[in-house]
Amino acid sequence: MPAPRAHIIAGGFPPGAAAGHDHDYARLRLLELLAEHELHASTANDFVDIERWLPISQLLITYVAGPYPDAAQTLAIRRWLEAGGRWLGLHGTSGGRAVRGPADGDRRRRMVKLDHHETLGGFFLNHPPVRRFQVNVHDAGDALTNGLPTSFEVVDEPYMIEVQDPASSRVLLTAELGPDTSPPGFGFAYEADTALAPDGKTRVLGYTRDLGRGGVTYIALGHAHSPTTNSQPFVDRSVDPDGKTPPYVRVTWEAPAFQSLLRNAIQWGTAPVS
Repeated sequence: MPAPRAHIIAGGFPPGAAAGHDHDYARLRLLELLAEHELHASTANDFVDIERWLPISQLLITYVAGPYPDAAQTLAIRRWLEAGGRWLGLHGTSGGRAVRGPADGDRRRRMVKLDHHETLGGFFLNHPPVRRFQVNVHDAGDALTNGLPTSFEVVDEPYMIEVQDPASSRVLLTAELGPDTSPPGFGFAYEADTALAPDGKTRVLGYTRDLGRGGVTYIALGHAHSPTTNSQPFVDRSVDPDGKTPPYVRVTWEAPAFQSLLRNAIQWGTAPVS
């Protein structure tokens, strides 16, 4: 039997743009982790040729800021998942297309819910400025959390993710981030904060769900930028007392717990399909 293969999509929009993230760094780290498992991989910057790579791949890993699969490409991914494929979606994978809001004086863009959000199981609303926070690890009965501590610290974008199908999703990570603390005019607009739990403080930052013989794991963490890819005008004072944006943000990727989580996810994604 041929060894499992992975296909990595890491890139911004428009094509070639950083869109505020160091995709080269993320792509390199993911390739290094795959090499630890002696797994071959193909790479792309967007979903344009996804249907070419799915048939020979067991694991799809996406780290994107803007690119998203269209309806036909999403259908191909869905069928591939149901046949046994595994999708590890990271960070901006829950985003996609944004449009200007109604003429109510708020010129911020609003995210549009599309087909790929249903398949992924998560929809990005917004994120306040980069901050330091604790991530809580949940035992969802999955090997994905094996060996992880009960919590770990990151410096990241505190994503607000609406879980599309809570009944079929097993929560892996949460954080007590509370209500949206974005300054006026910062980030994206939205009608209601459907990502905040009833307790008024908890947000889901990672989950896994089965789809047919395959499945999806989504992890909202993973912001990384460099001096030439940064678009953060400022950060929370938990990161810098003056709110000054650090030239490099890679804290999450350097956290041993996050690295263990990614290693577990690769093992999950390339395990034999029953």
